[in-house]
Amino acid sequence: MPPRLIAIDMDGTLLNTDGDVSFRNRSALRLAEASGAEVVIATGRRHSYAMRVLHDLNLHQSSAVVSSNGTVIRTIGSRLLHRTHLPLSTARWLCSHLADFRKTLVLTFDLVGPTGDDSRGALVVEHLDDLHASIGRWMRSNEPYIAQVDPIEDALQSTPGSIPPIQMMLCGPIARMAEAESRLLEHPHVTAVGAIEAHNAEITLHRTIYPENDLSIVDILPAGCSKASALTRLAHLRGLSTRDILAIGDNWNDVPMLRLAGQAVLMSNAPGDLLALARAERWTIAPSNNDDGVAIAIESALAAITV
Repeated sequence: MPPRLIAIDMDGTLLNTDGDVSFRNRSALRLAEASGAEVVIATGRRHSYAMRVLHDLNLHQSSAVVSSNGTVIRTIGSRLLHRTHLPLSTARWLCSHLADFRKTLVLTFDLVGPTGDDSRGALVVEHLDDLHASIGRWMRSNEPYIAQVDPIEDALQSTPGSIPPIQMMLCGPIARMAEAESRLLEHPHVTAVGAIEAHNAEITLHRTIYPENDLSIVDILPAGCSKASALTRLAHLRGLSTRDILAIGDNWNDVPMLRLAGQAVLMSNAPGDLLALARAERWTIAPSNNDDGVAIAIESALAAITV
């Protein structure tokens, strides 16, 4: 069966190491849309940051973008389809529970306007130095949206009109972030993505690792949120089965959607232990993000239906 929905991660998957979409990948996206498939970008980026790249791809305005690892679904044209918030009380508790890691903490709020852009305060931090050391390029790129609030809890006031965050994020060296993740998972209300969630779970953790940069990002999301949960909801909205999905990714935060999809493709630039999992799960392994792996996966999937 041809894929009717093609879910593609961005960083490390659709984008090469220079942050660009190759000519062959662009051509494959057009080929997919011409075949009748919906191209869905599924990313850990928030919507506004993803659209910096997506505007130039000329995808259908009605096609969906799954952002912030599944907490928000919008169309390319910025129409909101679904959003999940992290309760303010949970967010405040996390700030206290993560006292030893506050210098690496970022709050994300969905402040997207009709144009697809958001405003200052979409990202809130208490400290800047550690984040600049770990993710300096990202911090510089997002400077217009970052508000520094000390203490960070002041951004989480229960006042009329206040908006809860959609996620929290920790960024830093791999070993340090492993400590933070372990600290969080000690609490019964916190589960790792893909684990069996307790009925009282409030938080789901996602991990993205970049070994070459000694960087790990731990995304703290409302319970049950993942790229897979968003794609399940989107498939229902589109009247599709999850078997109709081709999913392409490269990192640990992509695992839920890869397991969900009827066809799963992992990029060869994925971390080594994830490549081992892919072989065990019998996922297809595509060439790297610098070798047009997305295009090759799409071309292969579409060619198979014409043979």
